[in-house]
Amino acid sequence: MKPANLSVAVRDATPEDARRIARWNTLLADESEGVRLDAATILAGVQAVLEDVAKGRYFVAEWNRQPVGTLMITYEWSDWRNGVFFWIQSVYVEKDFRSRGVFTALFEHVRKIAEESHSCGLRLYVHAENSGAREVYARRGLVSHEYLVLETPDLLR
Repeated sequence: MKPANLSVAVRDATPEDARRIARWNTLLADESEGVRLDAATILAGVQAVLEDVAKGRYFVAEWNRQPVGTLMITYEWSDWRNGVFFWIQSVYVEKDFRSRGVFTALFEHVRKIAEESHSCGLRLYVHAENSGAREVYARRGLVSHEYLVLETPDLLR
């Protein structure tokens, strides 16, 4: 049963959230790409961000003071724009709380921070086959751009 619509509060993540965020990231990788993450590696990665804001920032969405979702931002300097893009990553909302405004609250929170800090924009990447997420992002005004994301998978650990 899905909960009734209540307001969502968004806050900065704390070290106490690390295990929960790591679990959400593990679920995200499995649900969106069918990828299994190493639990120790993902927990260490989450803790590294929580300990060093230069790496990024996690936010936690709470529904009636219960943590139900997360979103992380990382930063990319743009010399072309003389500004910083915020990259939205590691978005996860508990299944029972999806379609209830949790992602919207997280997104609008980050948008406000981006505007206040004079960021030159928000970016994210999404797995091409994750049509559900793509629809949610499109409703928030995120559009596909002419750039493709390329990587060197041989350097991945």
